[in-house]
Amino acid sequence: MKYLVSKSDKTLKGSIVLPGSKSIANRALIIHALSYSPYSIENLSDSDDVRVMSQVFNSNTNHFDIGHAGTAMRFLTAFLSQIVGEWTITGSDRMKQRPIGILVDALNKLGARIEYLENDGFPPLKIYGSHLKGCVLELDGSVSSQYISALLMIAPTIEDGLTLRLKNKITSRSYIEMTLKLMEQFGVQHVWKGNEIRISEQKYKALPFSVEADWSGASYWYQMAVLAENVDVELIGLTTESLQGDAMIAQWFEQLGIQTTATEKGSRLTKNGQSLPKYLQLNFIENPDVAQTFAVLCVMKQIPFHFTGLETLKIKETNRIAALQDELAKFGVQITETAHGELKWDGTFPLEKQAVPEIETYHDHRMAMAFAPACQSYGPVAILDPMVVTKSYPAFWEDLKKVGFVVEKVM
Repeated sequence: MKYLVSKSDKTLKGSIVLPGSKSIANRALIIHALSYSPYSIENLSDSDDVRVMSQVFNSNTNHFDIGHAGTAMRFLTAFLSQIVGEWTITGSDRMKQRPIGILVDALNKLGARIEYLENDGFPPLKIYGSHLKGCVLELDGSVSSQYISALLMIAPTIEDGLTLRLKNKITSRSYIEMTLKLMEQFGVQHVWKGNEIRISEQKYKALPFSVEADWSGASYWYQMAVLAENVDVELIGLTTESLQGDAMIAQWFEQLGIQTTATEKGSRLTKNGQSLPKYLQLNFIENPDVAQTFAVLCVMKQIPFHFTGLETLKIKETNRIAALQDELAKFGVQITETAHGELKWDGTFPLEKQAVPEIETYHDHRMAMAFAPACQSYGPVAILDPMVVTKSYPAFWEDLKKVGFVVEKVM
């Protein structure tokens, strides 16, 4: 199945209720369980990733299949390692290709017993949950921040706590900060000095909690706003006073002509009258999840770019570097990986353009959502496997229809 997406006008007006942040929700679910909280978590999105995590905590089995949910794989591996019992955790074929050895090695050093059921360093895993004892762990800070967050969240429950010593450049630092700020809200203190994070043994406090709207999901609406001419969109629940590092995009989009104004219900997007830049240079080290949004946008607006800080994109739902290169080639452009973690475009269109590009999504929700707005500039675009958006934003296609996009199912 594929969706043919089009839009006949240059107007973007309406009110959209954004889903809750899955990054916050999945952390809150782990902390909620570790605090033995009697409260329910409010504004949990109906996304696949959050639903998978919720199902694990409400199940009566010891075998979990988390599908494509990478966050759930990492967070649950750490969580289950300190819950007494025998557990198995597996996922999709792509999940079995995503490395987890760094996290498993770290947990085993703390006294966990985790075995690989197929290939060393990759899921599926057999976890023998047991009592963990803290120590000083050295981790490469340039790998996925989810390994670090997974360890930090269980740190207060470990005997003698945990000290993490991070080597090399820290990628996605904002996600580590999000984890620590959430833990603080639930009563857990930490010390972060230089490259060392120390969390003593302590108890989480059970508290009521509501998940804020998702800034990664908001990025597609900012993208649509740049591509439109007449803009007045209210994003319900979106606040600039956010735990999410992706809230930074409000500032980035100012230079692309979009004004963000706080409202009683969220944030309003309008044009600020600023001319588009002739060249765009951005570092995504803290915000890798919005890289696809900006790459597609720049091509549609013919803005040459140089993006850095993309080191983790190859181990996401798909290899996002290769996916962007392959799919943007269908619009006639050649994106160059000039170095590890860098993408560059010179603003030219040397390749043959497809009349109606068919976008492969590679089981990656962000490929579908980043490429759909391209129809505002390019004309109709076909999105293959369109329901992959349910991973983070199940109502995405219906929300597009609310503001005048035509979304047609093609078998």
